[in-house]
Amino acid sequence: MDAQKEALHRIITTLAKRKEELHTFIETLRYSLTSLQSNTSQVLSDLEEEFDTLFSMLYEMKDSMTGTVKQEQTRKMQELQNQLTQSSSALESSEELLAFANNAMLIRDGEDFMKAAKHIRDRVTVAPAFRHTMKLKATANMSYLTVDFSEERRMLEKLSFLPVTVAWRMPVEDSKIDHYILEYRKTNHEGLPRVKDEYCWEVADNVKVTKFTLTGLIFDSEFMNFRIRACNKAAVGDYSDPVTLETRAFNFNLDATSSHLNLKVEDQRVEWDPQSGKLESKVKGKENKGGGGTASPSRTRPTSRAPAARGRDRFTGESYTVLGDKSISSGQHYWEVKAMKDYKSYSVGVAYKNFGKFDQLGKTNTSWCVHVNNWLQTSLAAKHNNKTKSLEVPVPDGIGVYCDFDRGQLSFYNAENKQLLHTFKTKFIQPVIPAFMVWCGALALSAGLQVPSIIGGFQKTDKGSEAPAATVAPRIS
Repeated sequence: MDAQKEALHRIITTLAKRKEELHTFIETLRYSLTSLQSNTSQVLSDLEEEFDTLFSMLYEMKDSMTGTVKQEQTRKMQELQNQLTQSSSALESSEELLAFANNAMLIRDGEDFMKAAKHIRDRVTVAPAFRHTMKLKATANMSYLTVDFSEERRMLEKLSFLPVTVAWRMPVEDSKIDHYILEYRKTNHEGLPRVKDEYCWEVADNVKVTKFTLTGLIFDSEFMNFRIRACNKAAVGDYSDPVTLETRAFNFNLDATSSHLNLKVEDQRVEWDPQSGKLESKVKGKENKGGGGTASPSRTRPTSRAPAARGRDRFTGESYTVLGDKSISSGQHYWEVKAMKDYKSYSVGVAYKNFGKFDQLGKTNTSWCVHVNNWLQTSLAAKHNNKTKSLEVPVPDGIGVYCDFDRGQLSFYNAENKQLLHTFKTKFIQPVIPAFMVWCGALALSAGLQVPSIIGGFQKTDKGSEAPAATVAPRIS
């Protein structure tokens, strides 16, 4: 009797525990369904935006190239039409002179004949028919404007979602394992996963082999956490020791604490604002004059500039500069800058951390940049160590920056068509920070971008980042 009660009690306890697990699992399912809807909508929205951008670029390129073909057609038609008009006039003049010469042959009087002959000779020497060129000034050939998009088509055929492959192994082979559950989440924290994080765990269930490829990921975080659970038909095992994979994304904002007082900084935008520096100086002067009293809120203008960070002085003098808020010490990274509004000049590049507050980009041996000048005439130049190299290429609307720290390569590209503008080859001896200068205008930054395949090339780790193998906890009931 007691033994049966004890057995029944164990069954009840097991059922109650199972009920609680099922309740938790149902909540997880409901949350997953809701998250799936939201995540799918976000991915579809991002996908549509990417394709819209691609379509827009293609249409712009088509319009540009179509315009080039039509301009060439117009030029040739004008050349040929002018030649046709001149040739028709020469033909008409020639026919008139020929008729006059034939009539002269019928003159009987010798003196009249000599006069007519002299007149004909004089007209022949200046006749358009003999001064007119018979060589076409333009040909009907247009094949030199034919395009070949076979390589681009091959690239588009390979277009796919960003893959991340995770592989793991069991410490001891277990034939009872039916499948695995892979959980992953984005994070901006290196090392072991935190109990609470700004991102939630996502689940890939019913994985039959010890390897799984995740697709459709957007690398808007610095790292990703992964953990595995092994399952048989009766129960689920414990989580494996988690691993952290670097996503290789370089997300950064502009550091308002470093910016010149004449620059207004907002995350990924910087704008020249000469009045702000004057206003802040006046406010500071009034504060000092008033014995340190607080300035009236109604007399000061709100600003996005944070107080200068300890250990980093604001840029001053003629160094209208702002730095990024993160440095690069390894890897390959890419970001883009686009000039906004009317500008007179701007620079984009990198600098060492010891870049001085009076230093100007490209004028020291601690900074590298390309400089766009739009004052009086537009020009583009590469600058380093106070040496300038003029770049004989059209000034683009946006500039892409590619930094391969380990190889000591810093390259600048036309952000639209990825045409190479200039490359610095060096050996970085300390971490570098993205750096920007703008005078009379504004810049918009796009960070956290993947290195375009046409620029960096797909290395093995870029084709599909593979996480370190995780050892799955073997305890399964």
